[in-house]
Amino acid sequence: MRKPDPVPALVSALTAPGQAFALQPVTVDGVECLEYSAMPANLGGYCALMRQHADRCFVVYRDQRYTFEETWARSAALATALQQRFGVQPGDRVSIISRNNPEWMMAFIAIVSIGAVAVPMNAWWTTEELDYGITDSGSRVVIADPERVARLAPIAERHALAIISVGDCAAIPVATVDFEALQRDYRAAAMPEVEVAPGADATIMYTSGSTGHPKGAVSTHRAILAALWSWLLLGVVNKQLAEKSAAPAGLPAGLLTIPLFHCTASHSAFLLSLLVGRKLVIMHKWDVEEALRLIEAERITWFNGVPTMSAELQAAARTSTHDLSSLVDIFSGGAARPPDQVGKIAGTFERSVPGIGYGLTETNAIGAVNAGAAYLARPASTGRVVPAVTEFKVIDSAGAALPSGERGELCIKSTANVRGYWNKPEATREAFVDGWFHTGDVAYLDEEGFLYIVDRIKDIIIRGGENISCIEVEAAIHRHPAVQEVAVFGLPDERLGESVGAVVALRAGASLGAAELQAFLREHLAAFKVPLHFWLQHEALPRIASGKIFKRQLKAEYAATLASAAER
Repeated sequence: MRKPDPVPALVSALTAPGQAFALQPVTVDGVECLEYSAMPANLGGYCALMRQHADRCFVVYRDQRYTFEETWARSAALATALQQRFGVQPGDRVSIISRNNPEWMMAFIAIVSIGAVAVPMNAWWTTEELDYGITDSGSRVVIADPERVARLAPIAERHALAIISVGDCAAIPVATVDFEALQRDYRAAAMPEVEVAPGADATIMYTSGSTGHPKGAVSTHRAILAALWSWLLLGVVNKQLAEKSAAPAGLPAGLLTIPLFHCTASHSAFLLSLLVGRKLVIMHKWDVEEALRLIEAERITWFNGVPTMSAELQAAARTSTHDLSSLVDIFSGGAARPPDQVGKIAGTFERSVPGIGYGLTETNAIGAVNAGAAYLARPASTGRVVPAVTEFKVIDSAGAALPSGERGELCIKSTANVRGYWNKPEATREAFVDGWFHTGDVAYLDEEGFLYIVDRIKDIIIRGGENISCIEVEAAIHRHPAVQEVAVFGLPDERLGESVGAVVALRAGASLGAAELQAFLREHLAAFKVPLHFWLQHEALPRIASGKIFKRQLKAEYAATLASAAER
């Protein structure tokens, strides 16, 4: 006989009136939702809570090391500079375009604290892609590192950009203001006091879907705080369930391996750490041996990365001499983790709990979590819905809710959902219906509420946690004069989950090689979007009765071709 699930009772007790996670009704865009009554009114108030950890170390990156108080003070200096030198007002969009570093975090805190809208852009984007993001968001102030400043240089004058540089940009032919110079000029400035409503816009985070250019998902302060408070609630529940042996021996410390322009990193890693007092150690780039060294040296307790990273970590740890005993949580997200990895992780890291999360940019990364014994028992599931302000339903093509076990489109209703897409009202109306976000993922829920993602409705590829729009890549390939038609699709990839494949039909008499086409595409697309596998031909691509390219057939054929080649 199965034991009763203790989680609902714990959640009910913690969310009761007068308790730490008490709930209250709220109407958001005409939809009745629940929110946590103890949440701060806005992200500025939330970020200020980091000061309770004062002299504890907050962020480590190479030779940089800042306490919570130092990070707050530097954020306040930047916030004052944004207001006084750059004239940033509430509602203005300010872009952050940089690799992970402490200044990225300081910029985010500064922007949201003065009521402006933080626009974290993909640091891998080309000049062309950044041009689209700047145009779409309307950003006029940008905080960027030298590599990104160089990409912005050709478009800076046309957009009248004010660029705050994080690093030496003297050799780049564009005007910039040095981040450290602003720190000196506004040293000891207090964080400006700005009234910001819970429903005010806080972020625009770009996400690639099935419709060409990335869409800017606009989140409010309330929505991000709802996500953070939900993770806090789940953490308290898990602590009450966990055995004492699972508790970290020292202070919490996380290894930051994924880009902060994704909400998994910016929210569940960075922002959540401000409240729980977790030190974050930033990796310059992923390297498994360096990760093992940092886990030992910084006594890392929490790891989160795409499945590829945790698989490499597990494999390397088997023969490593580093002391990895501090590690407690090994989480993954952004793509499906092969089920056999779950047992391997649990077997290699005896004190560690493997886990996986499912969420989207449109839900501020809130969705489902599966960890510990439940994950070992159901390694193919992404877990149950994160309590207590989020709901799941699976619907058929007519929009009717389906019973457990039946496959359909997963929809998510949550106070943590974004309010829609920037400048795209039609896309917003299509994706958000009566408070429910239509994910485009095919899924089913079992009788115990565990979620299983089995397919995608949207024409996207997920490569190492990065969403890639097939339509966007096809449009870039079509720009080459030798191309007649093209089909882009995802192919199985043992390391990255999926890689990008393309079958290209050339114009009559044209000649084009794969290397030449890849070089052409690198001028228009971020490197991770450029197809790894090309098949070029002069024959027309196969079509279904409606006249559309038979992409499913092509995908199956060329996946089989790759598999056969790998076996030889």
